[in-house]
Amino acid sequence: MIPKGKLIIIGGHEEKGELRSQNLKIYKKKNAQTHFEILGSLILNIRRAHHIIEIIASASSIPEKMERLYIESYKDAGFTHVAFIKVENEKDARNEASIKRIKSAHAVFFTGGDQKKLVGLFAGTPLLAAISSKYHNDKNFIVAGTSAGAMAIPELIIAGGLIREVLYKRDIKIGKGLALIAGIIVDTHFIKRGRFARLAHAVALNPACLGIGLGEDTALIISEGNNAKCIGSGMVVLIDGSEINANNTESASGIQPIVIENLKVSIIAEGSNYLLNERKMQISATI
Repeated sequence: MIPKGKLIIIGGHEEKGELRSQNLKIYKKKNAQTHFEILGSLILNIRRAHHIIEIIASASSIPEKMERLYIESYKDAGFTHVAFIKVENEKDARNEASIKRIKSAHAVFFTGGDQKKLVGLFAGTPLLAAISSKYHNDKNFIVAGTSAGAMAIPELIIAGGLIREVLYKRDIKIGKGLALIAGIIVDTHFIKRGRFARLAHAVALNPACLGIGLGEDTALIISEGNNAKCIGSGMVVLIDGSEINANNTESASGIQPIVIENLKVSIIAEGSNYLLNERKMQISATI
């Protein structure tokens, strides 16, 4: 089923406690916009008296501290109907009042933190089912995530991994995600934290998935589960494993290093689109 809603996956740059001081900008150039304004610009195209944004900070270890920062930032972007849905346990994820709020919302925003924690709280719950149903059936609905919130959105996620000078089989853990989109694996803070090898390893283990490495201050807006528009000041690195030849990702053991042949790498930036299913870039004439 082709989803009618939109996804926004953001590469991060939201260090805890510093949101309003320096890290809100997704553009670093003239006429800069925050990612709150980017989300808002999409919502404002929906004709409503009020636009409701629900924030989920379950991935964060300090969600209460983040609440005021996020709400004030959305207010700065012109939105006043902003609230947090608290999910700290299984009971919260079955709360009928929260499910009703999702059904009335125009956007859900997952903050950063720990993607494994976020998935653990939401997987298989009625609240996630409500988000998924609205995303697939409502053309005016947006699901956004930043950092761990973006990494958790696909069907498969990087649940953990070490960054070394060489890859070892035991250094990465792949887990199940929120399954709002299939066929991709997302990594964030990609350039700054040197995560190319980690994402390449994940793709080699799951060659049917396209690896998406999001730089900070950079995002993809995904329509119809396929058309990904890049916005922001950084780059997005795409790793395609569909033509991998020789590799030892399954057979390597102990300290035997992982080797992978024939990964395909593409780089996109603001002004370009990428068709995720077709693995094809579309370049704007305005670049």
